[in-house]
Amino acid sequence: MGLWPCGVIKASHKPEHTVNVIKVISPSGIEAWLVRDHLNPIINMHFAFRGGSALDPDGKEGLAYMVSGLLDEGAGDLDSQLFQRRLEDLSIVLRFDANHDTFWGRLKTLSKNRDQAFTMLKAAIVKPRFDEKTVYRIRSQILAGLRRSSEDPETVANLTLGKELYPSHPYGRPVKGTAISIKAITRTDLRAFKRERLALDNLIIGVVGDIKPDELGRRLDQVFQDLPATSKATNIKEAQPQISGRIKVVRMAVPQSAIVFAQKGLRRIDPDFYKAYVLNHILGGGGFTSRLYNEIREKRGLAYSIGSYLNPRRYAGLLQGYGGTANKRVSETLEVLKKEWRLMANNGVDAETLDDAKTYLIGSYPLRFTSSGNIAAILISMQLEDLGIDFLEQRNSIISSISLEDLNTTAKKLLDPDNLVIVVVGTPKGVTSTP
Repeated sequence: MGLWPCGVIKASHKPEHTVNVIKVISPSGIEAWLVRDHLNPIINMHFAFRGGSALDPDGKEGLAYMVSGLLDEGAGDLDSQLFQRRLEDLSIVLRFDANHDTFWGRLKTLSKNRDQAFTMLKAAIVKPRFDEKTVYRIRSQILAGLRRSSEDPETVANLTLGKELYPSHPYGRPVKGTAISIKAITRTDLRAFKRERLALDNLIIGVVGDIKPDELGRRLDQVFQDLPATSKATNIKEAQPQISGRIKVVRMAVPQSAIVFAQKGLRRIDPDFYKAYVLNHILGGGGFTSRLYNEIREKRGLAYSIGSYLNPRRYAGLLQGYGGTANKRVSETLEVLKKEWRLMANNGVDAETLDDAKTYLIGSYPLRFTSSGNIAAILISMQLEDLGIDFLEQRNSIISSISLEDLNTTAKKLLDPDNLVIVVVGTPKGVTSTP
């Protein structure tokens, strides 16, 4: 990498199909990663604060999520109605969200409206109003959403799986909270979250679009410099998912059962992560070409949907999956699922299968860069996972270098069919909960 003037660092040696990532440092020291795109007069800024709903206080689960619904509902001198109207009039998209590990935000604006857009973003994160009427309305919306979710089999299955895997860790708590916890959250709690969690020391920024590095540096100070320098200290321990091969059945009167399953996986910092990534593509992540799809849906017609994915979090990693099938076919679906899991663990894959997986994963990679929003989100993920500014240049070579021996060794070490935790929501025939 070479140093550009005005605190800008540029990643060099760009291969085909990758993007040029520039590290921008503002005059006050705020860092952002930038991909310049002057073909369209649009600026996309994504940002994140480390520390999401896992930090919600006991009894106030859903606090981070509730704040995410309120920051764009009035700030500074503008109440909710005026704030939203101005966003709409200027075609500005401003959104916030939360997961267990992170509090997210994104801003999308036409270049000509950048002054107003950055001013409104600053107001939202520095001077949110949390007006009483607005808090009541957002609380009511969240509670209505929780009621709807309680009747959705897939949502119930995923929430139950979280509780089964993490009975005593914050990862087992729902991001959106519960009806009881949402009702317990006060405006004082909301202000405390803003004050304690939105700070410069846990801030990550990715920008794509029609803006020069020098101007971005100035804008970073304009928007973020007034945030507190440090966030409240945290003490979340590494999570150890409770896996023991058990089945949990939640009875719900629906014609099709929702199935979710998980075993211990890998975090992004694990040196075997990308071996597991390729392995999962072959097992259940590759859509129509995956083994689970071919064996469970294509050959036997057992499931309407089936697949698996890696779920690396900051404090734990999982290999998870999902399926949906008629109640009378759940037992057979689970039997084939465990059989294929075991076959790949014991026998691995052949060279042709590995080569096909590599070809797809490398060849399809440019499709991730089809929009500025997607690229901005990738820039955030790269920083959250400490992948390095040159990761986009290295990613395909990492996948290409995986040998057949590497992959099959990882399969034996990782895949554990006897310790899959399975949750079924529905009225499955012949399937009951195990201890």
